[in-house]
Amino acid sequence: MSRSIRPKFHQRSAEIQGYGTVNDYPIGLSAEVRARSCEALNQLLADTITMRDMYKKHHWQASGPTFYSLHLLFDKHYVEQSRLVDILAERIQTLGGVAISMAHDVAEITNIPRPPRGKEETPVQISRLLEGHEILLRSARAAARQSAEDGDDGTNDIIISDVIRTNEMQVWFLAEHLYPTALVYAGQHPQPPTDQPTPPPPH
Repeated sequence: MSRSIRPKFHQRSAEIQGYGTVNDYPIGLSAEVRARSCEALNQLLADTITMRDMYKKHHWQASGPTFYSLHLLFDKHYVEQSRLVDILAERIQTLGGVAISMAHDVAEITNIPRPPRGKEETPVQISRLLEGHEILLRSARAAARQSAEDGDDGTNDIIISDVIRTNEMQVWFLAEHLYPTALVYAGQHPQPPTDQPTPPPPH
């Protein structure tokens, strides 16, 4: 008589490791150092996931005379941020921690302000991205200093070589789009706003 083997659906169990804890991996770093690094890395991970998703949002919603170039640039930066997401998450796991991952959990701890659901003008899209990069970079520099002090060289290397350098390069590429230069006629730069009324023309 043959035995029927069926898949077992709807399985649940208790977590095998809680968020914010670290397993005792023998990598030459104390549990205290690894826990501190994981906390900092999870903050960077949440902010990087937010940056990644904001780039995809603006990639889809790009518009105006620079649509094509920004459509491509936003997607290029999205891919680069996606790479950082994986690097950060795997470093957390390597340290024995638990990487944050789900959107609702990321939204709770990210330091980057949430953009509206709707579509915004191109200068606003770029400004939001630049502000997000600065928030992320400030956290990254603090985390790099702490990991260096703790002797966590692997974490320090990732933060400096990958996170900081990638975000700095992306800032450069974005900021260059905000210069008020003319698209067609040289020298036709918009005048900065002024609170003073325009004087009447001479008689």
